[in-house]
Amino acid sequence: MKGSFEALKLSDHVYWVGAVDWGIRDFHGYSTFRGTTYNAYLIMGDDTILVDTVKAPFMDELLLRVSSVTDPVNIRYLISNHSEMDHSGSLPRVIERIKPEKVFASPMGVKALADHFHMGTEIVAVKDGEGLTLGNLNMFFVETRMLHWPDSMFTYLAEDRLLFSQDAFGMHLASGERYADEIPESVLLEEGAKYYANIILPYSAVVKKTLEKVGRLGLDISIIAPDHGPIWRKDLDMITGLYSRWAAQEPTDRAVVVFDTMWGSTESMARAVGEGLVAGGAGVSIMPLKSANRSDVITELLDAGALLVGSPTINNNMFPTVADFLCYARGLKPQNLIGSAFGSYGWSGEAVGHVADILSEMKVDPVGEAIKVRYVPEFETLQRCRALGLKVAGTLKGAVGSG
Repeated sequence: MKGSFEALKLSDHVYWVGAVDWGIRDFHGYSTFRGTTYNAYLIMGDDTILVDTVKAPFMDELLLRVSSVTDPVNIRYLISNHSEMDHSGSLPRVIERIKPEKVFASPMGVKALADHFHMGTEIVAVKDGEGLTLGNLNMFFVETRMLHWPDSMFTYLAEDRLLFSQDAFGMHLASGERYADEIPESVLLEEGAKYYANIILPYSAVVKKTLEKVGRLGLDISIIAPDHGPIWRKDLDMITGLYSRWAAQEPTDRAVVVFDTMWGSTESMARAVGEGLVAGGAGVSIMPLKSANRSDVITELLDAGALLVGSPTINNNMFPTVADFLCYARGLKPQNLIGSAFGSYGWSGEAVGHVADILSEMKVDPVGEAIKVRYVPEFETLQRCRALGLKVAGTLKGAVGSG
């Protein structure tokens, strides 16, 4: 395989030496139909430095790319910006192979790597705001706790004006292109939003603080090199601006109607709600959970102001796919939403109440009353559903207009 994997030079001192995972289709319940990359970076100065590693099965690809530039045993230092297994999975074997003089991580990263691997290797903690000269190059470390793990940090290479941003500003996207400006903007927007919605969303308050913090530090950044997806060398304001917008979670006049159905009754209600939303001038995405992945629903919700959830009752509970979605959504903590619950039942009818309770836990402000109907909805019930959609649309337009 030697010679089959090549490094790509990004700047005066930095090479991309990561791996492309073309086949992955699920990442912790997040649908990754375009695959992903595990980015790692080689810094060639007076001393050779490796920034992050890759998921364990891709170690050989990493080392072959390094070998196209230098013998891996020449790596003197290793920096771990993030201890999650897709970036640290091959770390113990890489350390065993190259025997670096020192391995650096954040204080929380030191603990996480020890708990992950129990390997006995000393990891040197670098503190927030600490600078370090390695050979002829200057590194600066910025802790970014909970963006999106407690150990997360950025590393800034001053000489190349390059920010290694670990999982921030990334996306799950396998491609032959390494730079964002080589990829259609529509794909960047779609995959960037999906990544933010499914990975970063619960930490939006941290995103705001981190953007402010990096701004205060006055770092002169010409390249952002994340741990997943393409590298940003142009239009950096595009991705940082999107993060600022997504972190604000300001509601729009769009609604997401998500549901599952057993015999079509809850689906009829969902479609009637959607008709009311459209008639009221709101944008709408109607997403049946039989065909829509939970991660795609959350992505739609990122740019919405309302969430309406429909479920039939089965064995005194919500339908399983609806329960799955709400469990997933509750953990991602979307903010500033209005909404309601609806659904059909046969004889007990608990599901709509269960849905309404979870929406309340999620701080989704209720609009109107939840609607439930025994068996098949008649004309009057469908009219109530349509009226609910109209009311939600009017509330959204009023809120967006006043903002």
